[in-house]
Amino acid sequence: MATLPLLLPPPPPPPRAFSPRCSLQPHARHHLLDGKAGPRHGAPAAGANAAAYAREIGACVRTRRWGAACEAFAAMRAAGAAPDRFLLPQVLRACAGARERRLAAAAHALAAKGGPAFADDAVVGNALVAMYAALGDVAAARAAFACLPERDVVAWTALVGAYADAGELGEAFELFETMQESGVRPDVISWNTLVSGFARNGDLRAALHLFDEMRLRGVKPGVNSWNCIISGCVQNARYDEALSVFCEMCESERPDAVTMASILPACTGLMALGIGKQLHSYVIRCGIKLNVYIGSSLIGLYSECGEFGYARSVFAAIEEKNATVWNELIRSYINEERMDEAWEAFSLMQENGLQPDTVTYNSFIAAYARAGQKEQAYTLLSDMVGIGLKPNVVSMNALISGLHHHSHHADALEAFRYMQVSSGGEAKGWALAGNPIQPNGTTITSVLSLLTDLRLDRLGKEVHCYALRSGLISNIFVSSKLVDFYGKTGDVDTADKVFRGISNKNVVTWNSILASYRQNRKPEIALKLFHEMIKSDLLPNLVTLQIALLSSGMTMALQHGRELHGHIRKNWPDGYPTALASALIDMYGKCGKIEDARLVFECTDEKDIATWNAIMSAYLLHRIPEEVINLFKYIEQSGIQPDPVTFIILLSACKQEGSMEEARRYFYSMEEVYGIQPTLKHYTCMVDIMGTAGLLEESLELVQKMQLEPDGCLWSILLKACKLHSNLEIGEKAAKALFELEPNNTSNYMSLSNIYADNGLWDSTEAVRVAMTEQGLNVERQCSRLYLGTDVHTFEAGDSSHPAFEKILSTWNDLSDRMEQSGYPPQDIEPYSNAEADPLSCQHTERIALCYGLISIRVHDPIRISKNFRMCMECHSSIKFFSRDMNREIFVSDGCTYHHFQNGACSCGDMW
Repeated sequence: MATLPLLLPPPPPPPRAFSPRCSLQPHARHHLLDGKAGPRHGAPAAGANAAAYAREIGACVRTRRWGAACEAFAAMRAAGAAPDRFLLPQVLRACAGARERRLAAAAHALAAKGGPAFADDAVVGNALVAMYAALGDVAAARAAFACLPERDVVAWTALVGAYADAGELGEAFELFETMQESGVRPDVISWNTLVSGFARNGDLRAALHLFDEMRLRGVKPGVNSWNCIISGCVQNARYDEALSVFCEMCESERPDAVTMASILPACTGLMALGIGKQLHSYVIRCGIKLNVYIGSSLIGLYSECGEFGYARSVFAAIEEKNATVWNELIRSYINEERMDEAWEAFSLMQENGLQPDTVTYNSFIAAYARAGQKEQAYTLLSDMVGIGLKPNVVSMNALISGLHHHSHHADALEAFRYMQVSSGGEAKGWALAGNPIQPNGTTITSVLSLLTDLRLDRLGKEVHCYALRSGLISNIFVSSKLVDFYGKTGDVDTADKVFRGISNKNVVTWNSILASYRQNRKPEIALKLFHEMIKSDLLPNLVTLQIALLSSGMTMALQHGRELHGHIRKNWPDGYPTALASALIDMYGKCGKIEDARLVFECTDEKDIATWNAIMSAYLLHRIPEEVINLFKYIEQSGIQPDPVTFIILLSACKQEGSMEEARRYFYSMEEVYGIQPTLKHYTCMVDIMGTAGLLEESLELVQKMQLEPDGCLWSILLKACKLHSNLEIGEKAAKALFELEPNNTSNYMSLSNIYADNGLWDSTEAVRVAMTEQGLNVERQCSRLYLGTDVHTFEAGDSSHPAFEKILSTWNDLSDRMEQSGYPPQDIEPYSNAEADPLSCQHTERIALCYGLISIRVHDPIRISKNFRMCMECHSSIKFFSRDMNREIFVSDGCTYHHFQNGACSCGDMW
């Protein structure tokens, strides 16, 4: 059963809203052992015999009124009566259900004082183990288990469940094996407990394996077994697998009410309205009572799928409505953005005798937080505390997520801090009364997303440590977000370490590490990992394919890109999704196949502005600016709304054409015609255009007059323009601003050093390089990549470890001889032959890649090279020579410009 999920016991019913008389009163708890508690209303009078108390406690336990059972037990002790060995197991069960730890300890003390009659009773002993397991006290459960004279299957199962509930799955499995080694044969409940533990904790592969093993050992799964697996899949958002298991279950078992309540949320997660309606019909046909659990699930399904009328009909059909059902109705109104009606339902709920609970308030808090109305969210938190409700982790997660979404970053971090203190939020008008709120996986994931956006790597590492201490690192969403965080903050080595430590990797996890390597300019590793992912039997999703296509473009891995294109055609025969169309256009453009890029564009039926931007970028890369302008004119005529990216491409095309006036016209039309506010990137484009044209004073004036605060990128562009025109005065101003904004950016020091060198100021040049050394700044190593077959060969500056390196150098010597014989002597006899060469100078790694390409690639096939640094003049000239002399077609993408060398000429027109 390769795709079948496994089961855990059905989720416990939502807590009932007990009236005060159904909960244990504080005075009764406090005086339980000293016998000073007075008689409770409705309880037998003090001194009455134990039988009356036993009857009441038994009745309460049968109806799961745990608080009332505990209160009766307290009154019983106050009256001087004690439970016998038949009643004590029920008392222990009530203590677990009511989460009354102090009462549990008192009941245990009674059992310990009861002598052999209690100590040798298996039912009492098993009940003690089960109680501590339910309370989450694994150590106490283990100690109680160790005291049992004989351990039957019930005791073993309770202890296995305790470890599984605590997330200690390895220990749970070892206990399960030890149980069998000791001669105790696990029953269906034992198997269900173990399987559900793995499923609940997200290890569905192991859960499914255990489910198969259970059947192989002759234990027939019951409905509860299947329900556990379905529930585990749903809890871990594995909705497809939940439906697959449900279908297999229907071949041998008849689903019950718990099954329906468990599988309907999977339909909601998949937005599978049709299947949900079929399940609703099944409930009606089979006469399954529309209880609050099924009803809530149906309301949630119809609400999420936009069928609000059906949601209201289901609500009306439920006879006994509880707070959960009302909460679903309120949520349906909120989802429909009908807040007035949501508040009306809130009032009607109270008129019907039900008090809003934390879930009710959380729905409103989430709605206001999502809308960016933080003051309303703060008010609701304060109102909760005012009526005696405690905000929980869901409340805070909704608040943090909403604040982050609306860029209230400081408020979001403040809320996260307040969660972890016993009182806080007074500055916002609300307080977290009582104990700190323990962050969960969702909290950590949200906070990591926030820190990733802000590039706060130090705080992110602190959150990582917290996740390790709290045992949240095993949460697949937390670990995947950590990979993403480290990748986006530039620490790809740590991202890889976190990734390698994840045992239950999913597609999201793989996408995170693939994106990390691509974003950190190591696309060749991303492609290797992509193949590793395929071998792990995980199917790539749309995001995976996007990353792989972009990585193929960066490495000019045309054959790999074509294979991905074939996969896309097979899986989307009726047309590409626009996101994949854009990625395909990008890949073909960067691999030198502008015709194929245009063909993908033409074959995409529904083009969004991102698709148009992709084809315009491809033409821009190939230095065909007139085609970019023509495409934009078509966009204008077609009434398609351009976006900010469109204008960045357009302004860059104007730079290539050298059309200053046209660039100005497009720049000012952004806001006047299209209502697009220019961003820093647009100002940067204009500074680049003017700076390239030598208008450095005008560029500086534009920077000083704009309303936005200039960033490092803008100053860097101005600094490079100063280098181009050897303008020392403005260059020093730009460099000073850059050193304040980006003190650790080596490229800024390199540009200033080159300006000094161009002006013959060698002492200043040396001073810049000394300053870099003193600050411990290292220049990124130059690197060129050659795609060959299914492999990407990487050549880093100073690294001579390639197996064919000697052959490469021999080839270079032959090429340099041919150059000299043609009257063109190369400036560097051997590319980066000196590993200690000046890091600020070109290391000519593209020449090494070219030599290996000449050795390894067939004569009539083009050579494709990508480089992480701009080509120097010497490399550009020599490769032009080789393309004519060797009659080879050579493509080089240097991160700034795409170069197509053929017959001694380059497509860039020697302007890059």
